[in-house]
Amino acid sequence: MTQPIIHLESIVKNYYMGKQAITVLKSLSLDIFKNEYVALMGPSGSGKSTLMNILGCLDSPTDGTYILNGKDVSTMADDDLAAVRNQEIGFVFQQFNLLPRLSAAENVALPLVYAGIAKKQRNEIALEVLNKVGLADRSHHRPNELSGGQCQRVAIARALVNNPSIILADEPTGNLDTKTSVEIMDIFGKIQSSGNTVVLVTHEEDIANHAHRIVRLRDGIIESDKRKHLDQHTLVL
Repeated sequence: MTQPIIHLESIVKNYYMGKQAITVLKSLSLDIFKNEYVALMGPSGSGKSTLMNILGCLDSPTDGTYILNGKDVSTMADDDLAAVRNQEIGFVFQQFNLLPRLSAAENVALPLVYAGIAKKQRNEIALEVLNKVGLADRSHHRPNELSGGQCQRVAIARALVNNPSIILADEPTGNLDTKTSVEIMDIFGKIQSSGNTVVLVTHEEDIANHAHRIVRLRDGIIESDKRKHLDQHTLVL
């Protein structure tokens, strides 16, 4: 078996109210392998958002070890974490988080600006990735000229543009109607089929069922971790 792309060992996360420590994650351990499609579920207060923030290097654990694609990120300084986020992780959020004054292509190309890639090459890559999500013909449109589903496609393209190790999607269909949600989940399925690792946070069972593995949290621990039976060619560990 290969090394996991995400290795969490005995992760603890405390928040403090005055001198009182509130433990949100309680010695949580989890391995996710390359090309897996995992849904994280749990009720409010279960710790899933905190876990998502740690997975995305937006926050650091109080205790425990987090190895991301061979790098120990659990004790990294903020600047180093920012570099890892830009190289290793593509984020997709419920609110899309697009910049309103930029076109679809400019929004998608934004991570490449931080990566120091020249403008001509940025535009070429952005158009190529927009084409993958079926939006090449909307590349010059601003977010206010796009539907919610189209905005989420732009956000997915932006998440893919750096060719990250993992795609983290936080309630990616939360603002979308049922038909559009299915279309967006189909895109995530294609992303995973093409070799990407996808980790999805959702509270909706029908959305979670698109994933191949469902990890349920409750009160800061993993309550259950179930893989669906997959075709042997779908996932190689």
